[in-house]
Amino acid sequence: MLKEKHFFQDISDYCLELAKKLGATDCEVVVSNNFSESITVRNNEVEQSERSENLSVGLTTYINKKRSNVATSRIDKKELSLLVERCVEMTKVTPEDPYVSMPKKDQLAKSVLDLKLFDENSISTQNKIIFLKEMESEAFLNKKIINSNGCSFSESKSNFILSNSLGFSQGYKTSMFSAACAIVAKDENSMETDYDFSSKRFSYDLKKAKNIGSSAATRAVKRLGAKKISSTKLPVIFDKRVSKTILSSFASAINGSAFSRGTSFLKDKLNKQIFNNNINIFDDPLIPCALGSQPFDGEGCANDKIQLVKNGELKELFLDTYNSNILKIKNNNRSGGSTNLFFENGNIPFQDMVKNQKKAIYITDLIGRGSDTITGDYSVGASGIIIENGEFTLPVNEITIAGNLLEMYSNLFLADDLELLYSTNAPTILIEQMTIAGK
Repeated sequence: MLKEKHFFQDISDYCLELAKKLGATDCEVVVSNNFSESITVRNNEVEQSERSENLSVGLTTYINKKRSNVATSRIDKKELSLLVERCVEMTKVTPEDPYVSMPKKDQLAKSVLDLKLFDENSISTQNKIIFLKEMESEAFLNKKIINSNGCSFSESKSNFILSNSLGFSQGYKTSMFSAACAIVAKDENSMETDYDFSSKRFSYDLKKAKNIGSSAATRAVKRLGAKKISSTKLPVIFDKRVSKTILSSFASAINGSAFSRGTSFLKDKLNKQIFNNNINIFDDPLIPCALGSQPFDGEGCANDKIQLVKNGELKELFLDTYNSNILKIKNNNRSGGSTNLFFENGNIPFQDMVKNQKKAIYITDLIGRGSDTITGDYSVGASGIIIENGEFTLPVNEITIAGNLLEMYSNLFLADDLELLYSTNAPTILIEQMTIAGK
């Protein structure tokens, strides 16, 4: 059972009052309670079951332009007193930083919007096991499926309060349910594995167990007979299950911290063209039930939708108070980074994107983290399917796709199949040419 607001409020009030008494000019307290449970089934047997719950307190104290922070999971008054004393003493000996400050009071959220982020219901352990066994059984209906790499179901819930010396004290509950199925397929020449999954705020929004199992089996079977191809240069189409990684790399590159340190390959590109004119990118924290939604950021500042890229031009960064002070750019309340990040939907039908390719590679899986946000270099292991004369033909694996992110951005085109399934979302993406390293 999650702790309620009054429990958090008592702790935060005590810490704030003591910190001010000990000499802090400002302070911030986050008190949170998290619960999670996960179960794994493999070959119709429960393989693993885990449950955890934790309660934590994080404290940040300021003395003018000095700042330090500490955290603990021990919440009795004696331990909290020691925590606050230690944090204030650390702050006293911390060097001054001219850019340290609390957020402006008028930026703080006045109320908490109900974004429908919490499912009051829970799923019993037995029902989770039934869901998993149904998912796995459906996958095994495909005769080429010979083994399971494990089917898992996880449920997590949290509640917290963020309080500061400016008078802000708000919090909200969140929940997350996830189900995944990983399956092994085999034919006379090869074995391949693939997966499918679903994650939602509300349990009843999850994909049906049979649909997840069937999709995982289909994906694994499609990979059978994969070959390694010769090195070449070809157009690359990213399946929308993996296309979001292109946007994730972009998010890392426009983080305010990377800009303030000068460690982003986009550091000189603000208000300049980096994509073609048809590309627009948004970050919207206020979408009901979405995985990245939040009514306020990590500093308590009210959230709103922002347009990061407009007609191909980079218009916004992800900024918190500290980095906005350094860059002398208005804070857009993104302490903690992106929320629900997405490309505006493209205008190319998926079928046309494929049919228009004389020869290309359709990427269905990526291996490793392939982008360097300092240099913009991109190189990642991949597998997928060759497209020839507009038709899917040979599955391929053990290839590496490489390029430069700036060049990729300028040659990037979007299909019209965007779905908001994750916290970072993209439709199918076409990059007109990339280097393919094979045998």
